Order: sequence, then C-alpha cells, then structure tokens
Amino acid sequence: MTNRRSFSDHLSTNITVLLILIGSMAGLYVIDNVLPVSLAYWGIIPRDTGSLVHIFTAPFIHGSLGHLVNNLVGLTVFSAICMVRSLRFWLAASVFVITVGGLLVWLFGRSALHIGASGWIFGLWSILIAMAFFDRRLINILIALVVVIFYGGMAYGVLPTDPRISFESHLFGALAGALFAYLYSRANKSARPT
Repeated sequence: MTNRRSFSDHLSTNITVLLILIGSMAGLYVIDNVLPVSLAYWGIIPRDTGSLVHIFTAPFIHGSLGHLVNNLVGLTVFSAICMVRSLRFWLAASVFVITVGGLLVWLFGRSALHIGASGWIFGLWSILIAMAFFDRRLINILIALVVVIFYGGMAYGVLPTDPRISFESHLFGALAGALFAYLYSRANKSARPT
C-alpha cells in the first residue's frame, strides 16, 4: 500500500509541475498579446551584456501561438519521460540545459532575438538518447530507442534551415543535454559501490 501511495504521490507531483509549467508559458503568451509591451524583450540577444540574464527568461517567451503549442507538446513529452527517473533529475537537467545551452547561444548565436523553449526541448531529447550511450542500463536503452523511433527526425532541427528559427538554440540545447547526460552518468558511476 505504501509503494502504491508513494507512486501516486510521485505521479501527482509530476503532473502538477507540468501543469504549472504549461500554465505559466500559456499565461505569459496571453499577457504578451494583451499588454501593449512586448515580452520578446526578455529574449537572448547574443553578446549583448544586457540580455545575458535573459538566458533564464527566453525559454518562457514565444512569438506565436503555433510556436507556443509546438514547444508545449515537445516540452511536456520529454519532461514527462525525464520525470520517470525523478523530479529532481528533470529539474537538474532543465536548469543545466537552459543555463549552458542559453550561454552558448549568447556567446555564439547569430545577432538576432532568440526566444522559446526549443533549446530546452532539444536538451531533454538529447539527454534521453545520450543516457543510453553513457549509462548502458536496459531502461536507458529502451527509452532511447523509443525517443529515436518517434522523435529521431528532430536531429534535422539542429541544421540552419529557416532564418526565423533559432537552430543555434536547438544545436546548443542538444549539446548541453549530451554534456549533462555524460556528467550525470559519470557522477552516478563513481557514487555506486564497486
């Protein structure tokens, strides 16, 4: 009974976190379209020192309803899969990807306004695949196979195909995710008893 309750509590907490995340992004989109001030100001402008702090706000700002909906679907799917491991894992992965990926966009991105959660999404996607390579447990391999089968086409998103899309966010988010998977797996291996 205790295991069933703890699983239920775990699931309930994860769903609550996802709903808060979805609600906050949707709420910001509504505010951006109701107020006379554009929230796009909080996006990343590479090498502009004033926008360095926007690394942490840019993932929550979206330019259109289509942009928001597409990102919410991907973010929800990959977040939910990461949360299967634990909420703490998802939170650490998200903070790492947003920080490292955003910093790389700020350092090396085109001189343009970079907004949206796509770098975060590509980071979580990359983590789910890279974990199978760095930590070859069966569960990681199965998750990676499912992600590659259903979302393998996302790999094309790291290519500069559309000037309106921040492929830099996709690329650097994916690189940050792979780095997180490597560091996390390495830390876990050293913590395991031999």
